Amino acid sequence: MAEEDITVLMDEKRIFKPSKDFVEKTNVKQWMKEHNIDSLEELYKKTDDYKWFWKEMADEILEFYEPYDNVLDWDSPFAKWFTGGKYNIVHDALDKHAKGPNKDKVAYYFESEPGDADKELTYHDLYVEVNKLANAMKKLGIKKGDRVGIYMPMIAELPIAMLATAKLGAVHSVVFSGFSAQAFRDRVNDCEAKLVITCDSFYRRGKKVPLKSQTDEALEDAPTVEHSIVYKRTGDEVDWTDDRDLWWNEIVKDEPEECETVKTDANDPLFFLYTSGTTGKPKGIIHAHAGYALGTATTLKWVFDIKDDDVYWCAADIGWITGHSYIVYAPLILGSSSIIYEGAPNHPGPDRWWEIVEKYKVSVLYTSPTSVRLFMKFGEEWPEKHNLNSLRLLGSVGEPINPEAWMWYYKHIGGEKCQIMDTWWQTETGHFAITPLPLTPLKPGSATKSFPGVSADVYNENGEPITNAGGNLVLTHPWPGMLRGIYKNPERYRNTYWSKFDDIYLAGDVTRKDSDGYFWIQGRADDVLNVSGHRIGNSEVESALVSHDKVAESAVVGKPHDLKGESITAYVVLKTNVEPSDALKQELRTHVGEEVGKIARPDEIWFVTDVPKTRSGKIMRRVIRSKALGKEVGDTSTLANPEAVDEIDKAQ
Repeated sequence: MAEEDITVLMDEKRIFKPSKDFVEKTNVKQWMKEHNIDSLEELYKKTDDYKWFWKEMADEILEFYEPYDNVLDWDSPFAKWFTGGKYNIVHDALDKHAKGPNKDKVAYYFESEPGDADKELTYHDLYVEVNKLANAMKKLGIKKGDRVGIYMPMIAELPIAMLATAKLGAVHSVVFSGFSAQAFRDRVNDCEAKLVITCDSFYRRGKKVPLKSQTDEALEDAPTVEHSIVYKRTGDEVDWTDDRDLWWNEIVKDEPEECETVKTDANDPLFFLYTSGTTGKPKGIIHAHAGYALGTATTLKWVFDIKDDDVYWCAADIGWITGHSYIVYAPLILGSSSIIYEGAPNHPGPDRWWEIVEKYKVSVLYTSPTSVRLFMKFGEEWPEKHNLNSLRLLGSVGEPINPEAWMWYYKHIGGEKCQIMDTWWQTETGHFAITPLPLTPLKPGSATKSFPGVSADVYNENGEPITNAGGNLVLTHPWPGMLRGIYKNPERYRNTYWSKFDDIYLAGDVTRKDSDGYFWIQGRADDVLNVSGHRIGNSEVESALVSHDKVAESAVVGKPHDLKGESITAYVVLKTNVEPSDALKQELRTHVGEEVGKIARPDEIWFVTDVPKTRSGKIMRRVIRSKALGKEVGDTSTLANPEAVDEIDKAQ
């Protein structure tokens, strides 16, 4: 093993195979039969010809206004997919359904947190609402190429605003409603938004969040913004700027129900989504219409095996890429019925999600390891109160899922009958890049293999492929949903993603590939611990801690150490009704030694009630490390639980 490779400590040997009956009915198996492909190995080999594969899928899924000339034009590191084609994602996501057999099918079930605004929107309903808003936006001067900042919670009007923007050929930039006014201002100003769309207030954990007032604060210094459209969600009184602010319900009421969809170029930008707000200046990731549409729809159709009668729930927030891709665009392109839930997962009780699964007979559930560990903390008695038999597939997204959480999810939510689609991808990739298929034998904690038509590998620092050691996760050729650049900063795009290895995309994650070709994500490259000459992924130590039956969650960081380089400090969240003690700390140290090796035993263990996380569920190790070292924490506006920062202080 090269000196710079990451030490591998975890050795997971359990394998879970789908039933033969289940496999035979899957979308991917049907496609394989149509193309005379007999096995998974043959599928991967056949789709090595990725241009052929993506052309096949484009011809099957997308409807172009004018045909494309080439599948891919690649001028590294810039890609153009389906060049020459005229296309708008809204045609596939909405127009064709509203005029076809899905007209009266439910597109979204909206579940409000207090139960005051629950509703169903059919594809025709959605079409009408989108058209009316788009017509109103046209009167405000919004046209092709203009940017629209959207600052909204998880309500049905958020996808309506996105679709209305895209229908006009404008570019939306959605900012998560949990972000601060300053964070919204930074993003609005970077993309030079002409219009913003927000709401008065929304509900979160039984309280109202005053989003309009935060929007007002953001717009105090946003010179490009001409108008602000405000949706009335709660009816709360709000401050008003007469020459700027407009009530959504008032501007749409007299608008016609038809609005022509602008025929954009296949490679025109669809949206900007800002990422890496945890450190440095946020990057405006650019995604384009056709390639993104194809990548998201294909991956959802194959990985989650979406059928006409499924009720699908991606329990993420639309403010993140997961919500863009797998709540809004891909489910609508496939004509599926989805759930949008406004509130917190454990409000008013720890079984709120399981109430929703039972109420709507959800068949496919896609969530984060953070959520799974939250429910683990509350205990299995809560899902056991509800009938979850409608579930047939489960999914995981956002960070590596540790094997213990995987097993809990499999047993207590899936009833030991649902395969878990553990997906790896990024804002930058646009759609799943490494993921099981419903046919794939699963190893708990592994995202398995590259999606067909996508090619991943693990390189050492010399750019050589390696197995059974941690290295740099890379994607070795273009893929349809890939980012097209960073807005106004092509050099940053090139330097961040393409400069380490020639013509190879650097993901920034430490990963190992085992002898079966399965990928194991070990965490971000800047989160690696360096202990006595061993480079250890944080996630392996965290997984070992969470595998203890008294632990719900953990976060591990390194501290400078004179002898070892770094010592390991762990912050541990215990399950409900477990009492912290010094004896338990020693028990956990011993447990980690037994699970992954003595080198990984934490030098310090602190018990906390929560660890700082982003709104998308990722542990904010930068904040934890700064707090542990007594340094300034910096901006915490991206945190879902800023009070957890104080927990670090109290524990030490």
